[in-house]
Amino acid sequence: MAKSKVKPKKASVSASKVAELAGVSRSAVSRTFTDGASVAPDTRAKVMAAAEALGYHVNHLARGLIHHRSGIICLIVAEMQTPFQAMFVEAATRRLQAKGKVVMVLNTAGQPANVEAALRQTLNYRAEATVVVSGTPPRSLVETCIENGQRVILINRDDEIKGPHVVMIENEAAAGEACFMLRRAGCKRLAVVSSTAGTPSIVARERAFVAAAKAAGVEVTASRAGPTGYASGVESARQLLAGSVRPDGVFCATDLLALGFIDAARTDFQMRIPEDICVIGFDDIAAAGWLGYGLTTFRQPIDEIAAYIAEVLEDEEEAASGPRRFPARVVWRHSVRP
Repeated sequence: MAKSKVKPKKASVSASKVAELAGVSRSAVSRTFTDGASVAPDTRAKVMAAAEALGYHVNHLARGLIHHRSGIICLIVAEMQTPFQAMFVEAATRRLQAKGKVVMVLNTAGQPANVEAALRQTLNYRAEATVVVSGTPPRSLVETCIENGQRVILINRDDEIKGPHVVMIENEAAAGEACFMLRRAGCKRLAVVSSTAGTPSIVARERAFVAAAKAAGVEVTASRAGPTGYASGVESARQLLAGSVRPDGVFCATDLLALGFIDAARTDFQMRIPEDICVIGFDDIAAAGWLGYGLTTFRQPIDEIAAYIAEVLEDEEEAASGPRRFPARVVWRHSVRP
């Protein structure tokens, strides 16, 4: 009979085997791999030498579960392919990993049912905390996570839920500033390019811009041509600029919408930016600064938000005390007349 070529799975090395080789107690091995624990230098040296010889690695997940701390932080994210979400995930994972956390990214693809399923998964993995970057999980499910010992951080959600930390961008203030900037540039016919996504941040920017214009006695035309992306910006431009009365100042709820709008305005309608029409975006993604766009926009302080999240999750005793608000700052380029 031919021998099987499948190699048997190598058994994991236990702490007891390390203790036996090092000639120390099992508890000495545990103390050696526990931060801040007291262990004699010569004992530590023996344990580390034995661990290296045997290829021993601490099972941090098992250790965390024993102490009810897994070290896992879940990020629930939709539209991960968009530049802004990618920027946020990069900053958040970098900060959390620097704190020794294991980051589990759950992609919800924008579907509410997927968000709910993802949040339930975090309970199965005994995650320490869940950061909801996007999506709209129901209030009851968020409360379930909290009741199961999770800490929850919600990004840009304004509903009242006791327990989670809430991080908010000052969308309304930025949208009002955008209206002022366009009017100061001499724009008389304003438009806002939004999307059908209906997320709290997108809705807040659109409503605040319309309200600011109305307070100034200026009518605003709104366009929501599809999801929050480049193609929707293109379609909005075609809808808004096809008529005889074109807007001369446009606020786009995201930079991707703005870039699509600019390309369609130039290509389909031979309009000059900013001579014929001024355009303002939101997010300050990398492409906004490209020479072909030079988009004036609002920058979300991603690094500051990521640092705040890491600090909150590091301090187990810190309780939520109302929304933490971050300003969106203007980045001036040349898509708005001076």
